[in-house]
Amino acid sequence: MSERVYTVVPAPRREAIRSMAKRGERVDGRKPEEFREVKLEVGVAGNADGSARVTLGHTKVIVGVKASLGQPFPDAPNAGVQIVHAELIPLASPIFEPGPPDENDVELARIIDRGLRSAPALKLEDLAVVPGKQVWRVFIDIYPIDHDGNFIDASGLAAMGALLSAKIPKVTAAPDGTIVKAEEKVPLPIADIPVFVTIAKIGDVLVVDPCYEEELVMDARITFALTRDNHVCAIQKGGRGSFTPEEIERALEMALNVAPRLRSALENLRQAGAPQSA
Repeated sequence: MSERVYTVVPAPRREAIRSMAKRGERVDGRKPEEFREVKLEVGVAGNADGSARVTLGHTKVIVGVKASLGQPFPDAPNAGVQIVHAELIPLASPIFEPGPPDENDVELARIIDRGLRSAPALKLEDLAVVPGKQVWRVFIDIYPIDHDGNFIDASGLAAMGALLSAKIPKVTAAPDGTIVKAEEKVPLPIADIPVFVTIAKIGDVLVVDPCYEEELVMDARITFALTRDNHVCAIQKGGRGSFTPEEIERALEMALNVAPRLRSALENLRQAGAPQSA
């Protein structure tokens, strides 16, 4: 567990971080455009259909994927269902409290869900077994386990890793509508491999992949979800500050430079079960 349990940075430390940012320096020694070391492991939860753990510096996130047959949504009867849930628990940091999800849990889940859905990551139409009646419902559960900033990018990478590693029973529909499950398991139908890149604004300086202290002093953040072809499929802005059009362009350029490195940890998951680093 991270030792960073405070939620307010003392004024002298805040000014020191902002002054460092102006000089192109960061509290952990990185450059403004430098992402932390990434480690991606799959198959970490035996009870899940797919799972992944991402270590991003000192931040750690586990994602599990479970699939079950059920009814489709009324407004999408011929498509499978994707549901993302996030739970920020005290295991990750004492600043999180047990109980019902708050706005932070909901925001994290919605950002990941929108990025995966907009890419799209899953071919939801291929998850319909009996259109209008029986479809695969895919649940993506996000559990941060150590907090040192930037849960969004770590969660997005872990979610995509869990989806890529997931396998579900091969099913067929009999003429009478009965669902027959085979012992054989097949991968989930993947359409794209989006990654998430978050940029923080500290004063008038932009930094990629903010750590915990940087998140506490930042004016605002912006997250880009980028497809395999580096097309922007979703954007989320957070924090009370704002970005100028020029800053958004610079932030996007930083994100585009980082995205291929993150995606490289995902590309070969189906063939290599070993941990991936980026």
